[in-house]
Amino acid sequence: MSAAENTNAALQRAVASFDPAAADFSRLSTPLWDRVGQATVQVSKPEPGEWVLDACCGDGASAIPAARLVGPTGHVDAVDLSAPLVTTVTTAAAELPQLTAYRADVLEWPGAPERQEAPGAVRSYDVVQCVLGIFFFADMPAGTERLIGFLRPGGRAALTIWRRGAMAAVGDRLAAAVALVRGEPAPGPREPYLIERISTAAEYSRWLSERGLRDPRVVVHELTVALTPESAWLLVTGSGFRGLLHGLDDAQIDAVRTEYLALLEHDDVTEVDATTLIGSGLR
Repeated sequence: MSAAENTNAALQRAVASFDPAAADFSRLSTPLWDRVGQATVQVSKPEPGEWVLDACCGDGASAIPAARLVGPTGHVDAVDLSAPLVTTVTTAAAELPQLTAYRADVLEWPGAPERQEAPGAVRSYDVVQCVLGIFFFADMPAGTERLIGFLRPGGRAALTIWRRGAMAAVGDRLAAAVALVRGEPAPGPREPYLIERISTAAEYSRWLSERGLRDPRVVVHELTVALTPESAWLLVTGSGFRGLLHGLDDAQIDAVRTEYLALLEHDDVTEVDATTLIGSGLR
């Protein structure tokens, strides 16, 4: 298997992990997802009457505030692969009829049939937003261009990624703990993934321009999350990091938790950098 195939397989495992992670994902809403989602909506600025596509919507951290802003004359289509997360959005938005959540692969999704502008046509949107989702696409450049393609001419996108080094305090130690439990060598240097190569404001802006966004701008949203043993493990079980536990049995997962928390304690890690880059621009 090539390096690219290995990367894609790992990302697909992470995506698949969100179904079992849904309950813990929502427990992370207040300390993490809601804060990142709100920051993204402050950049995308949905207005009354506008149509918004919220891709990879999770539990609605950006879709719900967007729905409040577009009001009853607008609409938000929220799309995610995880059925439990889509159910969570639907329940949370019960009093927001202008928001509809769909379980679908947004890259294969033509828009809700009842809202297509013409039979078989793909609906265009005033705003497309995606919070911490584009790096799960098997082909991130093509997937991002697909999202941008949902915009009407002059429409605006807001696409949020982690800043370089964000969440590393968790990811590095979790990877080391998993390797130890599996009896594998500790992870060594590797070729940076694409998302890691573009995770500075300047590089991300350039990359979005190459994807077809006009006047790209990047807002740095500084954020730290305090770590306790409980919150540190929740960041594993309620996020894409859960994919690293794929194939482990319950006893092995318990062992990973013990080793991971021991590494955090040994290194006196009491908080994690959760800073994001919110890239925006016009089609």
